[in-house]
Amino acid sequence: MDRFVIEGGFPLHGEVTPSGNKNETLPLLAASLLTDERIVLRNVPRIRDVRTMLGLLAGLGVDIKELGAHEVALQARRIVRTDLDPTLCGEIRASILLAGPMLACCGRVELPPPGGDVIGRRRVDTHLSALGALGAEIEMDGGYKMRTAGLRGQDIFLDEASVTGTENAVMAACRAQGTTIIRNAACEPHVQNLCHFLNTLGARIEGIGTNELTIHGVERLSGGEWEITSDFIEVGSFIGLAAVTGSELLIKKAVPEHLRMTRLMLGRLGVHVEVQGENIFVPGHQHLQVVPDAGGAIPKIDDGIWPAFPTDLMSIAVVVATQSAGTVLIHEKMYEGRLYFVDKLISMGARIILCDPYRAVVVGPAQLHGAPLESPDIRAGIALLIAALCAQGQSVIGNIGQIDRGYERIEEKLQSLGAHIERVRG
Repeated sequence: MDRFVIEGGFPLHGEVTPSGNKNETLPLLAASLLTDERIVLRNVPRIRDVRTMLGLLAGLGVDIKELGAHEVALQARRIVRTDLDPTLCGEIRASILLAGPMLACCGRVELPPPGGDVIGRRRVDTHLSALGALGAEIEMDGGYKMRTAGLRGQDIFLDEASVTGTENAVMAACRAQGTTIIRNAACEPHVQNLCHFLNTLGARIEGIGTNELTIHGVERLSGGEWEITSDFIEVGSFIGLAAVTGSELLIKKAVPEHLRMTRLMLGRLGVHVEVQGENIFVPGHQHLQVVPDAGGAIPKIDDGIWPAFPTDLMSIAVVVATQSAGTVLIHEKMYEGRLYFVDKLISMGARIILCDPYRAVVVGPAQLHGAPLESPDIRAGIALLIAALCAQGQSVIGNIGQIDRGYERIEEKLQSLGAHIERVRG
């Protein structure tokens, strides 16, 4: 199994361009099932989760052609099966995104349990409720067998603002008869871009960017092209990396409008960034200092649904907090397993009290030291990599396939900035 060997304690310098947004790419790939015409996607990140989704689509009969390093064409002329590969589904949470499109194009799907990060319970009830309301009959027996005699528009109130639940409902509703209203919809940038993309194919979706979407069903969608935006989670990761290593970085094509809450929350830890058009500049050698709340109260970093601070950046915030002078409360509201990786930071010298599965108190700054580490999931993995680059001495990170699921050629990007990191294979 591959591992990273890292010599920490060296500042970085230079320019870096983030890859395309993983969480935008995966639903766009699933949406290729909604038309039998050609779809071309550009700025596709070459990461493990994307390869898995392409494998699932190829197994269903979708014709896939690589047009370039980050460009792919898909055409679902003929779907040859409606049962999904259980091994591939077990590797990726986003396999569930195929449910809505398969119901719309084929009227049935057999979906094994989706996999993905083990960060606590990840319910699928919102998906089942929304697709059931649109006319799907669902049988659960170690997986999900769904069929429909025809999807019909409905007024749906989601029991939570689930990103993938919203995306599944939107894709199914695009091809349903009549009008669907989705209330309490998620409105993250990747949800918005899925809706904009579908509209370029002939869908009729209104209310994009709000928590109430109106979808007027259409009989068919056409082909089209789309360029995937930069991954704002990767941008946030690079901001955190620059801050804790005292590095000066220019992050290009950063889409700053997606980073307002990220800048605000990391600002509570003393991180300063400058917006330069579409780029983000992180000055070097910042003195990180926790900014207390009014009256000197201990501040809190917490996550939530868009436009709140993204849960996928909570692990990064924990590492930044270990290097910021002062005390801060980290409150992870969404996943009860997200913070369990802090024991690895504690082994490196971090001063963290894990109060319960959702809350941790971090006291900084702490000198981190290199250590043997394991990557438990995508976001904890990149957080540990950042901690290792900030630490004194050598760290070895195992199970880096988890990091590869969400970050493309991360060691090459870091090496170009001067990081002492090597991928050791086998």
